[in-house]
Amino acid sequence: MPSNDARNLLQCAVPTAAAGVVAVAVSGAVAGGKGALGAAVGTLIALLFMGIGLYVLQWTAKTLPQLFQAMGLMLYVAQLLLLLIFVAVFKGTSLFNAKAFAVALVVSTVVWMAAQARAHLKAKLFYVDPDSSKSDKPEKTGPST
Repeated sequence: MPSNDARNLLQCAVPTAAAGVVAVAVSGAVAGGKGALGAAVGTLIALLFMGIGLYVLQWTAKTLPQLFQAMGLMLYVAQLLLLLIFVAVFKGTSLFNAKAFAVALVVSTVVWMAAQARAHLKAKLFYVDPDSSKSDKPEKTGPST
């Protein structure tokens, strides 16, 4: 993974993990051990889904740049639908507190998206490719006479 991609992943994962720790602590205090477990599972699922999504989006940007915008939109819709499915599937579970799971999942997802937007705004992206000029001679664009 190139350093820029790793930096982008780190700028998104660290705030999300911190929000997850807070969610686990609050859920543990409010709902006990099952609440803490539910918040931990919700945070881990959000980190996994969003991390894979970021990787796929960066791969698409490098290999198929013409599909980048459409892929980004499709990817975010798919992620949100899959997260909604996870909330619906684990709604009635007795393994952990479902409300703590859902709240941690939603909070982690929102924090990830906000951190990703912030990382993109702070990134120093080239508007012009500096390696595009291969020769010092200007090319002729008009008809030769």
